[in-house]
Amino acid sequence: MECVSIIGAGFSGLSAAGVLAKKGFNVDVYEKNSQPGGRASKLQSDGFTFDMGPTWYWMPDVFERYFALFGKSVDDFYTLKRLDPSYRMFFGKNDFIDVPASLNELYNLFEQIESGSSDKLKKFLSDAEFKYNIGIKEIVYKPGSSIFEYFDFKIIKGISRLDFFQSMTSYVKSKFKDPRIIKILEFPVIFLGATPSETPALYSMMNYADLVLGTWYPVGGMSRVVDAMLELNSSLGVKFHFNSEVNNIEVNNKKVEKIIVNGSSVKTNILIASGDYHHIEQKLLPEKYREYSEKYWQSRKLAPSALLFFLGVNKKVKNLLHHNLFFDQDFSKHADEIYKNPQWPTNPAIYVSVSSKTDLSVAPDGFENIIILIPVAPGLNDTEEIRERYYDLVMDRLEYITGDSIKAHVIFKRTYAHRDFETDYHAFKGNAYGLANTLLQTAIFKPKMKSKKLSNLFYCGQLTVPGPGVPPSIISGEIAASLVVQYTKNQ
Repeated sequence: MECVSIIGAGFSGLSAAGVLAKKGFNVDVYEKNSQPGGRASKLQSDGFTFDMGPTWYWMPDVFERYFALFGKSVDDFYTLKRLDPSYRMFFGKNDFIDVPASLNELYNLFEQIESGSSDKLKKFLSDAEFKYNIGIKEIVYKPGSSIFEYFDFKIIKGISRLDFFQSMTSYVKSKFKDPRIIKILEFPVIFLGATPSETPALYSMMNYADLVLGTWYPVGGMSRVVDAMLELNSSLGVKFHFNSEVNNIEVNNKKVEKIIVNGSSVKTNILIASGDYHHIEQKLLPEKYREYSEKYWQSRKLAPSALLFFLGVNKKVKNLLHHNLFFDQDFSKHADEIYKNPQWPTNPAIYVSVSSKTDLSVAPDGFENIIILIPVAPGLNDTEEIRERYYDLVMDRLEYITGDSIKAHVIFKRTYAHRDFETDYHAFKGNAYGLANTLLQTAIFKPKMKSKKLSNLFYCGQLTVPGPGVPPSIISGEIAASLVVQYTKNQ
């Protein structure tokens, strides 16, 4: 059977590896870092455990579908808890909304905020469910190679309900008026890497994922999902090579013939690049075999990077839930400072995770683990001085809004931003989330998964279809694996 080499042990690489191993391929995964997961790595120190990347577990059906390919269930590997409330959204001091897991409670909440909105929400979520079912079952598992992939009866029949050409902002505001409701319904698309005003209303399917399918937590953290995929892959015979960076790709007769790993040559029949697309194509491939120019990459609209603070606190903090979103400042200005006039934000919106509110194993008894995330423009100058300035800014805001002393109780602290993303993952411009899911960077408009110049080179991950996020990355790996299977059948 063919030998497949995979660059990167992130979610897409792990996903592709498992599918191909089950099909009988000999699979080797080369990971430059010391642990699997890519951006979903784990930080452990002083008794605290932090997810360094994704912290939200949405779209549980995608995870179940993946493990079902192997006759398994997520329950065979880790325990899920549904969070209730799903998250807390702050609009100012003593002004917040807890978003409930129960749909009936959610309808009542909306009605209390805006009269008549509960019936509108039911219709909104019904339409979102339709989009989700079409999107997940008919669209996102396609490789985006050609527009003809989407000439499907179900897609064409439902295209008028998919709202490709209306923005999330106009779609939501046409139905609801209260700014708090608008924030609740717009915020999920921020994970897709663009402002709601530039994201197609198709992605209201994420509201179905959020409000109906729910927000979950794998006990132990998101790294438990990585551990599960690693265990599954290993049981199928996948060989993992950690601390093994691919330095170069050698080509012969329009095929990848070898990869250079830590300076040593490794022959391969098929290569899947699940690491940073830009780095692999622009830095590792000979120039004449590159699909895209550097000018093309510089013209892409990237999703944000992030400035992160990982904090261990020697007390229980008040007035925070597991997931907390702070919209006490003008997010439209913050969004402009990410997308239109890239610069360090003036008064940023922030996200705060305290998973120790749900899971006592991730912090010492009586302590908390806190992650603070500020979305920021990619490609910014990232210095220690800037990081510390924002640390002081967000800690002051956090203490003011929660009414609790936190900063004086921090006993562990690590910061993480652009240069760390670049060093650890070769992330293009230090981005955290890949390409923005704007209309002109969706589906067929994303970088292609199969090289046109090298017959045995394939790509997957957040810079190609379907896009940013853990479930899309898992799907991306599945698609890449299916393309490899098709390629070998045509040999």
